[in-house]
Amino acid sequence: MKICVIIASKGRPHELSQWTDLLNLQTVGPFQVIYSVTQEVDLPERTALFQPSTVVMGPAGLPHQRNRGLEVVEQGADVIAFFDDDYVPSRFCLEDISKFMEKNVDVSGANGCLLADGIKTPGVTFEESIALLAQYEASRSPLYEIEQDLVGLYGCNMVFRASAIQDIRFDEKLPLYAWQEDIDFAVRVNRNGRIVKTSCFVGVHQGTKSARVSGVDFGYAQIANPLYLIRKGTMPFMFGLKLALKNVLNNHIMMVNPEPWIDRRGRAAGNWIALRDIVLGKCAPGRILDLRRNLRRS
Repeated sequence: MKICVIIASKGRPHELSQWTDLLNLQTVGPFQVIYSVTQEVDLPERTALFQPSTVVMGPAGLPHQRNRGLEVVEQGADVIAFFDDDYVPSRFCLEDISKFMEKNVDVSGANGCLLADGIKTPGVTFEESIALLAQYEASRSPLYEIEQDLVGLYGCNMVFRASAIQDIRFDEKLPLYAWQEDIDFAVRVNRNGRIVKTSCFVGVHQGTKSARVSGVDFGYAQIANPLYLIRKGTMPFMFGLKLALKNVLNNHIMMVNPEPWIDRRGRAAGNWIALRDIVLGKCAPGRILDLRRNLRRS
């Protein structure tokens, strides 16, 4: 199957340069590679990018950037893979995605297996990622089976059948990092086929800490984004309520002894601003941008 790879990135030229070798090592090469960035400084030297590839530029924000990528997907693509810039795939990744989608014709989208996810830790280095993948590849025996159906997908490694996406696009009302935009998009694609988890394609999510949103911004999104998606109808009420409550509780409990890589105080502050906005009737994802402007003025 012809796989188009879309990588949205901002402020991480080093990670994009690493992707060149990762793509060249694939046992089945990509049909198309698209880098969606905000400006030239987001890229390494153009000669360091995978060749051939397409570069698109425009406003920052994960939904905006992924949508720009979708607009330039070439006709003939069977599968569209969205990978984070700090995702490190097995060299068999594209081959295994192709075989999985060929076998499971009722699947519209899928997440693969993460050997490690640095989002929940100080992060996983590129060297550690390569070592984990080498260990996996030495004894790999993939089964192209569905493990379970999912409500939505995890954005660092999500693949979709191109025919299932059609004219569906990421919601650009979710700004910046756009927390939960992957859930929202997958739920809408789910109407055209199953959204599932499989262990047949594998990678590591480094969880790189550079170029991430502020604690206050993220804390606001932890309340505002689920509320918006519940109202929109793409997130089940209890799923969204549990998600928001879990994060609010974690932020306040962990403030006493916070992880060095997480701004728990900032997130808790953002939570309270969002709760205040709910009472005032003006809580919305886009308010993050207003908060940023107000902080700059002060």
